[in-house]
Amino acid sequence: MRKALMLAGLMSGISLFSVGSANAVEIEYWQYIYETRVNAMDQLIEKFEEANPDITVKQVTFPYADYQTRIVAANMAGKGPDVMQLFYGWLDKFVAGNLLQPLSEDAFPQDKIESEFFPIVTAMKRDGEYYGLPTAVRSLALFYNKKLFEENGLDPDSPPQTLDDMVAAAKAIAKHDDAGNITVEGMTLDMAGQDHQWWREVLVRQYGGVPYTDDYRKVTYDSPEGTEALQFYTDLQLKEKVGQAGFMDEAQAAFKGGRAGMTIDGTFRLGSFGQIEDFEWGVTELPANADGMRSNYSSYFANGIGAKVKGEELEASEKFLAYLTSPEAMEVWLDVVGELPARREVALTEKNVSNPIYGPFLKGLDYAHTTLFVDESAQRQVAIDMANRVLLNGQSPADSIKEAAAQEQKIIDEAM
Repeated sequence: MRKALMLAGLMSGISLFSVGSANAVEIEYWQYIYETRVNAMDQLIEKFEEANPDITVKQVTFPYADYQTRIVAANMAGKGPDVMQLFYGWLDKFVAGNLLQPLSEDAFPQDKIESEFFPIVTAMKRDGEYYGLPTAVRSLALFYNKKLFEENGLDPDSPPQTLDDMVAAAKAIAKHDDAGNITVEGMTLDMAGQDHQWWREVLVRQYGGVPYTDDYRKVTYDSPEGTEALQFYTDLQLKEKVGQAGFMDEAQAAFKGGRAGMTIDGTFRLGSFGQIEDFEWGVTELPANADGMRSNYSSYFANGIGAKVKGEELEASEKFLAYLTSPEAMEVWLDVVGELPARREVALTEKNVSNPIYGPFLKGLDYAHTTLFVDESAQRQVAIDMANRVLLNGQSPADSIKEAAAQEQKIIDEAM
């Protein structure tokens, strides 16, 4: 019966109705604070509890900056979450810290997972066992402000398709005051946002390099090609003067405020950008290089079960996780958050593929790469520091990238 219940939720999305316990079971679901995600989870919890009246799910949220620390502290105190959200790049840290337990093969058959989900789901697999599953997957795209395009003589229905086109459009849009300070960005620069992914998995490859080898365990972007990619990125500020790191604090804030013509971001931004009322925006695939070569970065937040969850709480947690990864839940997540369903059959519908907003992100999944981080936050900081040494301290791209590669290799080696 238990296996049948799990399979029903995992494979068909059919609501799971309770069949037994006279006593209500309460479980906690933890995620970081992001308005559309919290709203979507509220809806999913309501639907799940209607179908499972003997299970209560309490959503607990924390600021992103505190989230991982809170999980570790709660786990040490024996009060960790039953089901938690985690970025796929945190998996090694969470497994090493005994924060997660592997998913039951009976409840979540691996052959079904690997035939029905996008291949990037295997980033949650270690030593033959899955530790979590996503509701949605993400890729990157170029967002552009149609109002600023039109005001600067650009066709709002013909966004840039190549890097050269993007730079030309950015130069047409960028504005500066009499002192030379940028007032409107043609293109945002934000390594702390999604630019570190764009540089690592897109620009390095478009310039002919490979960011890592040996299953992402050896850093190889400190090459002439990687240096050219970093030169291109930093030249957007230093030479082309179309953007500025730190402008309005964050790239997404500048874009939402109508002070940036273009920004690179992920599907998760669709919900917040959908609240923009002052201008119309569009989405296009990440620009190709001069030879037409495109690349992308794909990622996701997964849901896993706490290492110490047992008994009725474990059974309830498995039911809830099965529902969170069902087609029904993925449709809700797409509507509310804007992230793409993690199941092929739910994502690759004719309606979604032809959608002018979802379509570019879905196309990007065909040629995307998923960085196998060992410590996502630390590796991201290496990229941030690498760019800042060039932008703020005047270090050469070649010297900065060499320093970055050594730092990141050390992070990887120490984690292995």
